[in-house]
Amino acid sequence: MKIGDKVRFLNSVGGGIVKGFQSKDQVLIEDEDGFDIPAFIRECVVVGENNMQVHSNNRPKIQAPVIEEEPKAVIKPEPKPEETPEGERLNIFLAYLPSDPKAIQTCGYEAYFVNDSNYYLLFNYMSRENNSWTSRYHGEIEPNTKIFLEEFQKQDLNSLERICVQLLAFKKDKPFTLKNAISVELRLDTVKFYKLHCFMENDYFEEGALLYPIVRNDLPEREMLVSAADIQEAMQQKAREDRRTTPQPIIKKKGGGTSAILEVDLHINELLDNTNGLSNTDMLNYQLDKFHEVMTQYANAKGQKIVFIHGKGDGVLRKAIEKELKTKYKQHYYQDASFREYGYGATMVTIR
Repeated sequence: MKIGDKVRFLNSVGGGIVKGFQSKDQVLIEDEDGFDIPAFIRECVVVGENNMQVHSNNRPKIQAPVIEEEPKAVIKPEPKPEETPEGERLNIFLAYLPSDPKAIQTCGYEAYFVNDSNYYLLFNYMSRENNSWTSRYHGEIEPNTKIFLEEFQKQDLNSLERICVQLLAFKKDKPFTLKNAISVELRLDTVKFYKLHCFMENDYFEEGALLYPIVRNDLPEREMLVSAADIQEAMQQKAREDRRTTPQPIIKKKGGGTSAILEVDLHINELLDNTNGLSNTDMLNYQLDKFHEVMTQYANAKGQKIVFIHGKGDGVLRKAIEKELKTKYKQHYYQDASFREYGYGATMVTIR
């Protein structure tokens, strides 16, 4: 290519005469209207020469390549999701299903996110371990749909005891009622995962499922910031539900009045009606949870004596309870309970 050559542009309509070179890669083209247009040499093709610079009549003619335009893709409009009258209120759930209901004691589980509303949701599903949060799934879900989140095994249940869902609701290409950003923390009762009757009939799955509401009728199930009164009411409500749905530790009073001694039997067969599929760690954690519940319940009952019956066994539960008393409850006094009544299988705590 040299000054005076006639060129065409490869990537656009038009062309002109080479007027000069701006660099080794760029050339200056004068179009038919007399305007100078800079262009890359690689984007031009010589189609003829200026008559004054033709040195040979035998030079072959260079034909510009024919560039066929690709057919334009037909863009089909995205189908709009169907809306329902009741869908203007947010109803959002987490659902857990056993992968094999016939083998509930050994099978794994599937987790789903259910969006029963007319809104798109951006959400993050997290679990808590060691005072930090881990995102297990995040993304967008369409209105009135449910999506699969993950599959997990029984050994993963401990890491799912505390979960959190954060979400933002909106609609696409149409006006909508503004919904506040939502962040809800929940505590899963992992014992229910071992009981087939806890997986109830529901509106979203043909199989029974454990449903945990995140939002019901635009109201978050439990926000991160709640008042002390709300916390107390939630604790009382949970206590009522636990009395009805889960076995409770046996607490007996010995003596009378405020000085009565409470007996709490922590043997696993007194706490659960079925331990099939539970590992030793699962059972120990459940026993410690019941220990913490009693200590929290009587935290302000100064002078109250509580005997925790843990049995002699291998001493694992006893050592675990002593560790908790030395760290979380070190303000209270504890000692071996009466050997004559309990042998080496009980510890007495005095609330201070």
